Amino acid sequence: MLRRRTTLAAFALLCVACDPPPKQGGPPQRGADEELPPLPADHDAKAVTASAGEAADPTKGAATDEGKGDADAPAEVVDDRFLAVPDSVVVDGVPPIPKEIAHEVGAYAEARSASFTAWHPAADAMLVLTRFAETPQVHEVRAPGGARHQLTFFEDRVLGASFAPKSDGSFFVFAKDVGGDEYAQNWRFDRATGRATLLTDGESKNSLGVWAPDGGQMVYTSTRRSGKDNDFYIIDPRDPATDRLFAENDGGGWWPVDWSRDGAKILALDYKSVNEGALWTFDVATGERAQVTPPALTGPVAWGGGVFTADGKGVLSTSDWKSEYRHIVRVDVDSHEVTDVVPAVSWDMSSYVVTEDRSRLAVAVNENGFSKLHLYDLPSGRERPLKAEMPKGRIMSLGWHPGGQLLAFTLSSARSPSDAYVLDTKAQKVTRWTSSEVGGLDPSAFAEPEAITWKSFDEREIPGLYYRPPARFEGKRPLMILIHGGPESQARAGFITRLNYYLSELGIAIIYPNVRGSTGYGKSYTRLDNGLLREDSVKDIGALLDWVAEQPELDKDRVMIMGGSYGGYMTLASAVHYADRIRCAVDIVGISNFVSFLENTKPYRQDLRRAEYGDERLPEMRAFLESIAPLAHADKIQRPLFVIQGRNDPRVPASEAEQIVATMKGTGTPVWYLEAKDEGHGFKKKSNQDFQMYATVLFVKTFLLGD
Repeated sequence: MLRRRTTLAAFALLCVACDPPPKQGGPPQRGADEELPPLPADHDAKAVTASAGEAADPTKGAATDEGKGDADAPAEVVDDRFLAVPDSVVVDGVPPIPKEIAHEVGAYAEARSASFTAWHPAADAMLVLTRFAETPQVHEVRAPGGARHQLTFFEDRVLGASFAPKSDGSFFVFAKDVGGDEYAQNWRFDRATGRATLLTDGESKNSLGVWAPDGGQMVYTSTRRSGKDNDFYIIDPRDPATDRLFAENDGGGWWPVDWSRDGAKILALDYKSVNEGALWTFDVATGERAQVTPPALTGPVAWGGGVFTADGKGVLSTSDWKSEYRHIVRVDVDSHEVTDVVPAVSWDMSSYVVTEDRSRLAVAVNENGFSKLHLYDLPSGRERPLKAEMPKGRIMSLGWHPGGQLLAFTLSSARSPSDAYVLDTKAQKVTRWTSSEVGGLDPSAFAEPEAITWKSFDEREIPGLYYRPPARFEGKRPLMILIHGGPESQARAGFITRLNYYLSELGIAIIYPNVRGSTGYGKSYTRLDNGLLREDSVKDIGALLDWVAEQPELDKDRVMIMGGSYGGYMTLASAVHYADRIRCAVDIVGISNFVSFLENTKPYRQDLRRAEYGDERLPEMRAFLESIAPLAHADKIQRPLFVIQGRNDPRVPASEAEQIVATMKGTGTPVWYLEAKDEGHGFKKKSNQDFQMYATVLFVKTFLLGD
């Protein structure tokens, strides 16, 4: 695929086509009327090239010279009204993007976030992941509101980091991949020298691992033996030569989750699917393994990690054992008896963490997308009153300080990016350790989501989150429907970053549906789209379109669907079934054919995905999956389509995007394609994210808002 060459005639026509619409409904508010910051200097460093003499219609994508030799190409001229295509990006059918769009987006592309990743083992300081340049890196913060001291400086993102317990904090271990390939390698970072030492083989997929209680060893997973099985390795990170294979496992769902306080046993999760798993212990001395969780008698049971109790005789975990929702239970290591530690409620207990001495438990409950924090004593399970005023939003990455008094967490809300917070459980006070910038915008102007429901084809209530644009935008508003991936996931109340631009500047409403198959609403709801029920979730989008048509403030004739990963499949499937009810669609790293996806996703993922989608090796299931593939019905996608993909995607391979684009080209329907050569399952580098945003804004203005 060649990089784009388009005509000056197309440039001029496009400038008219994508002029920003006039502000509607009275004076603009902050974020709309203020002059946005100028572009960084490097945005003007390169110019887009154009070939004279060709004509192009911007609604059908730019003309290309694919298949022509350079000797026949017209002389190239420079037009500095348009953004340069980054060297890392390949585009096909995407018209030139006026620089004005980058200026309009401006501050909305400058928000950053920070997430808690580890406490210092011997000081009141923490490691966070945040981005100052292209990718998230490890920083240290030494006090609430303190400076973020950057420690790692890599071209590619850092995925996580941890200190050895009971150490002086002179080193930490971190994981990073290359180009979004998710083949993470573990490294040791020495604080004194600032040098990083590779601990893994540099080729396989590895996990960050779990520390022994004395900090002397770490157990982690690696696929180096077979390329698909998560085997366990043990290493002393101070000496890479100690690395050894500890246990061979069958499958890509094995994960070490804890190490007993006496150092004798490792606890591991054998994850089969979101609905099924089992916990096992491994004897560190002999390697002998034993299943801890009881066999499921009435269907699959989910287990969410686990930790040993203080005496090592029990294991704490979240499970839907005899319940619709996940709650905290204790499993006896010897008898396998399961008892409730915290009574089940009508919401999932989504994350939890225990203190180092196993005497206290912190739990975040997911209440319809919002998090509520609870504290408990162990082993009694008695709840401790929480009098501190907790910020509203989504809580993630819980972590107790070694002293057991301070609880760190990451919180994201509609009006704040993810940041690191600390709850002092003795003083009953919450402090914010990082304050991530939002590009100079007023966060109080960002829309708060409201919970909505609508009835689907089977009278089932489908939940979602609805963001309304500011009241200054009058008349019926266009709508974006944004479908999450997974499908075992959930759209939750958090910061929607750049999407605030569409709300605040273009007056576009946003709805996040949690269609059947989503988590957070009970295990029965999560299973409603499995196997042969796959397209029932697509019908939930059809029902949402019915609901939209009944809302007086929404324009049913200006609806765009966008989704990533499994949400990309849902986007394509919705475009197949509801082409007459939408204006356009954006598919980001999406599945276009489940058969080719299952055959080409990385080997360590195949069986895990077959548990959800069905086994394509079985003739009946293969025929069904082929019959529902958007690729097989591309002729029915009669609305403009924008496909976005990372070349190094290990989950949904780039071939899924390439085949739907190639097929769509033969239908005459406008199709744009954008691929980043140095990205994987979603873009992580800021320059690529920026260009993706600018291209998407142009697509939205052309097809959702344009005539």
